[in-house]
Amino acid sequence: MSLGTRITRILLVILLAPTPGWSDDGAIELTDDRGASLRLSEPATRPAAISTFGADAALALGRTPAAITDYGVEGVPDYLASRLAGVPILGPRHQPNLEVMSSIQPDLVIGIRRYTEKDRQQINGIAPLLALDLITIDDSTRAVDLVGQALGASNQAAELNRSFRTRIQTLAARAPDTTRPSIALLTSGSETPFLYYDHFLPTALLERLHFEHVGGTPPNPASGIPLGYRISLEALLALDPDVILLLPTSRERAFTLNPIWPYLTAVQTDRVYEVPHYWKEGAGPIARERILDDIQRLLLTGPAAESAR
Repeated sequence: MSLGTRITRILLVILLAPTPGWSDDGAIELTDDRGASLRLSEPATRPAAISTFGADAALALGRTPAAITDYGVEGVPDYLASRLAGVPILGPRHQPNLEVMSSIQPDLVIGIRRYTEKDRQQINGIAPLLALDLITIDDSTRAVDLVGQALGASNQAAELNRSFRTRIQTLAARAPDTTRPSIALLTSGSETPFLYYDHFLPTALLERLHFEHVGGTPPNPASGIPLGYRISLEALLALDPDVILLLPTSRERAFTLNPIWPYLTAVQTDRVYEVPHYWKEGAGPIARERILDDIQRLLLTGPAAESAR
């Protein structure tokens, strides 16, 4: 067989091979993070989002969601608000109003698995549910691929993931000989802060960029739950991170009133930074790029980087 004939046959195999996610009859077939199978007769055009991720991914792929959840009293995430004006609100992600969602008649529901599990049967009665874990970096890239397939935008989704991976590699290569500071990502308005493990997407990004996140590894890496743990101020002082990042809270952070708080190195050197809410639900293509923007601004080129040199 000549070389030209072999090349022609290879090209025919490639051209005739089914596109991932598509069945022989043109329907879209997906498997979500529950292991559940979804079948869409055509790409979804009216996705509802029980997650900030669903709204974020839809917008990043050029689609406006038919309905979205919010953060309760905190409303729609600031970084998406201007692009979601007029979109119906379903209430908070842990307790969406399914009657409102049913009246809107979405053709797909993109949800966080741990929040939609209790209502999965009702949701599936409204529209196919794409339930996603959305905890780790791998969860994020897989979810973007799945949503891209569901919305008929696989190539756009692949490009978003490729660009994301490339940017991580580019940032990781910067100043390789520089000693990077240790970091703690904290949340909670109570007297005891919640410290994230290093598998959580924002902390995993910090680790990939050669920072040391002090939260440690999760006890159940296969499930990804819990995301972190409560830590006493005495234990946090023993870890004594160089930088503390604080997620927003609707209440005053009682732990910052603890008499131990001023003794933390990050507090004494004025390297405590509040980061936006998308750090808490950062798996979306827009959110994860903004997290990298913040890391670059605060830690790679900003005051924390200067202090480490």
